[in-house]
Parts: sequence; C-alpha cells; structure tokens
Amino acid sequence: MKRRRLLALACGVMAGVVLGGRAGVAAGAVLVGVLWWALPRVAAARAATALRRAAAGLPDAADLLAAALRAGAPPGQAAGVVGTAVAGPVGERLARVGRALRLGDPPAQAWAHIADLPGGERMARAAVRSADSGSALARALSRLADELRAARAAEADAAARRAGVLVVLPLGMCFLPAFLLAGVVPVVIAVLDGVLG
Repeated sequence: MKRRRLLALACGVMAGVVLGGRAGVAAGAVLVGVLWWALPRVAAARAATALRRAAAGLPDAADLLAAALRAGAPPGQAAGVVGTAVAGPVGERLARVGRALRLGDPPAQAWAHIADLPGGERMARAAVRSADSGSALARALSRLADELRAARAAEADAAARRAGVLVVLPLGMCFLPAFLLAGVVPVVIAVLDGVLG
C-alpha cells in the first residue's frame, strides 16, 4: 500500500518536473489523484482474479477427495493424497490440510487452510460438519463440485454476454462521427441555407 502511494507521488512529481510551470503542477496533481485512486483498485482486482484462477481446480479436487473418501481413506490421508495429486494452490492447500489433520489439529483449524479460496469455505464447512456430526463428507463434496462447476459455467456465460455488449461500444463510437457527418450535417446545412439564404 505504501509503495503504491509513493509510486503515485513519484509519477506526479515527474510529470510536474517534465511539464514545468503551472501546467506541470496541475498535471502532476491530477496524475497523483488518479493514480492514488486507481492503483489500489487495480491491485485488488488482480488479487481477486488470481484467487479465482487458483480456485479453478477446486471442483476436480473435491471430486478426487470424494473418491478417496469413498475408497475408505480417512480425511487426513485423503486430503494429503489429493493435495499431492492436484497441482497449484488447491493442491498445496489440501496437502496442508492433510498434514494438519494427520498431526492432530482440530478439523476447523485444519480445514481453514482451504477456506480462503472461492468455494473453499464451503468445502471446509462441509468437512467440519462431517467431523462434528459424522455426516457423509463424500456426498457433500460431490454435490459441492457440481455446484462449483455450474457456478463457473454461469460466470463464463455472463462474461461472454458482457463482452458482446462491450464490443459494440467502440464500434458505435466509430460509426457515430460518420453518421453525424453524412446524415446530420447536410440536413443542418440545408436548413440553415433555407433559413438564411
């Protein structure tokens, strides 16, 4: 956070020095304001995107974990095996869950390693509920995997629809000046010629 603020100030000072005078001071102040506002938002958006990408493997990991549990593995061993089999952040977190469970950590504390991923909190909640009540975790994980896949498909569909709308905007901005020059300006000239002429 501090580095971003220093970067914004440095850019503003550089703009002021390069442009010089009052215009440089004004441009530097505007640049500092814009960067002060934009940099944290860009960083937050990047972090959210990275977290969503990291969670992309969660449905497959949930299915593998359910299969390992159905095969008779205890939750700690199943999480460890799936953690080593699945690459990326999901695998690393599941491996930590497996180690924590095998070392005797309480289920709520062990499953907290995966809870920071989108959808991971639901996996952790189901696992803790299963440990507390004895409910079938494999069935809950299979259902969770299906729900996560459906949610990801809905998000992808919504993003595709948004992209279609956003593509139209630049196209409209290209055609609008041509329409004004070819359609509106001649009409205005003809009206003015008739009124004034």
